[in-house]
Order: sequence, then C-alpha cells, then structure tokens
Amino acid sequence: MAMECEALTLRTRDGLDLYAREWRDSEAEANAVVCLVHGMGEHSGRYAELALRLTGAGYAVLAYDQRGHGRSPGTRGHTPSMEALRADAAALIELARRRRPELPRVLYGHSMGGNVALSCALHLQPRLHALVLTSPWLRLAFEPPRLKLLVGRGMARIWPAFSQSTGLQASDLVHELPDLPPKSADPLVHDRITAGMYFALMREGLWAISHADRLQVPLLLLHGLADPVTSERASAELAAALGERCTYAAWPDGLHELHQDKDKAQVMDMIVDWLDAATRRSGDGPA
Repeated sequence: MAMECEALTLRTRDGLDLYAREWRDSEAEANAVVCLVHGMGEHSGRYAELALRLTGAGYAVLAYDQRGHGRSPGTRGHTPSMEALRADAAALIELARRRRPELPRVLYGHSMGGNVALSCALHLQPRLHALVLTSPWLRLAFEPPRLKLLVGRGMARIWPAFSQSTGLQASDLVHELPDLPPKSADPLVHDRITAGMYFALMREGLWAISHADRLQVPLLLLHGLADPVTSERASAELAAALGERCTYAAWPDGLHELHQDKDKAQVMDMIVDWLDAATRRSGDGPA
C-alpha cells in the first residue's frame, strides 16, 4: 500500500474556503469514503494514523479543518451558528459524492465533531450509508466552573465570539504514550472556545439524544468509561434510544481520544470491521 494525501478546498454555504484533505491508497481503488469531522481545538492532520489504517483497509478518507480550526479561516473556536457547522459537514459529504459518486459514504465524528456529525445526520439527513461517533460531545463529563459559565452565558447574548480557554489537559485525552506528540507542540492546535459555540453545542447535544429516532443510518458509537471530557453516560442514553440501529462499545479504561490511546489498535480494528459490514449491507443505498 502507498498512502498519499491531497490538499483540497471545501467551499462552505456562506463562502468560506476551508482547508481539506483526502488520504487514499494510490495503488488500489477504494471501496468507500469516510468523511471525517475532527474535535474541538484540533485539526484534520491529527488523524493521519487513523487514515493510514483506514486506507490500508480499502477506504478513502476525506477530512477538513473546521471553521476556526487548523488551516481554515475564522475566529478560533467560534461558529456563527450550529446550522453553519452541520452545513459544513454536509458540504464535505457532497464533496465526497462529487469526487467518488459510485462509492458508499460514511460520516465519522469525534468529540465536538461527533456532535456536528450527528447534528448533520439528524437535521439534514444527507446521502449517507453509515455513521461513526467516537467520544461525542452530547454532554460534558464535568461541570465547568460556575464563574466561567456565568460570564459565558452573559457574553453569548451580547458578544458570541467572546472566547475562553477550554481548560483541557493532555492527560484528559490519552494515557501517557512515548510515541504520541503532545498537542502543545502542534501550532495548529488551540485551546479556545467562544460563548456562542459552547452553548450551541450544549443545546444540540441534548436535542440530539431526544430526537435520536430521526437517524436513518446504522451507527457505531464508541466511548471510554474513563473519559473525563465528554459524558459516556450520554452516549449510553443515545445507544439505548436507538436500539438495534446502534452498535455501542464502552472501553473500560479508555480516555477521550480512543483512536490515539493505548488500545488504539483494537479500536481501529473494531471500526474497520464494523465499516466493512455496514458498507457491504448498504452497497445499494444512497447514490
């Protein structure tokens, strides 16, 4: 296998040009396309190892830096609305359809990107074959400081782009691994979230759980039981609401970034095995 990465541009509904990329095996045809939505404060480049595993299994991976993240324009950690975030994800799916119209499409979201991906699937119901969510932000696993919430709530009404630090630590994300570069060493990573974005995501996570019955495609949902960032209990509630439409796996010692953590090989194997079955089942699905 020879993985190659092509830089692309994703044009949004409101005229932004977001940085995007496609990973693919240059020596073999892909069987499906995974459309990837990254988490808060990071960027698509942090998924290169996952992309290597997926391309080796026969998938092309199309990803973008969300607005206000990575190489994309916009105030760091901000969105004008939840509608803009899910429209961006829908634009990625449409880009995948235009580039490879014959292939099944899967939407994959991690953390905040899991919130965005689920929101896109529930509200817009794009032409998809499956959905994968890892550690989705449906609720937080902790209560933010009361003062930070009070300030944020007030600023959300008068200055939604007002930002504060997320306060996340590297130890919240993965167990200590010697071969994992720290986020702090990556100049494209930031720790900002604006008042408007925070409350939009909080509202959307609660809405998604109560409207899970709108989901039209099978879901693979993974969460670490030791995740100190996003709520595993909220993921379990979503899985219960979906019943047989959802395959749910809780990793006993998993922290927030399961695809980077100590059990990442098993996590990636589970994702690939599930995708193989899901894309075969829906091979005659949306075009």
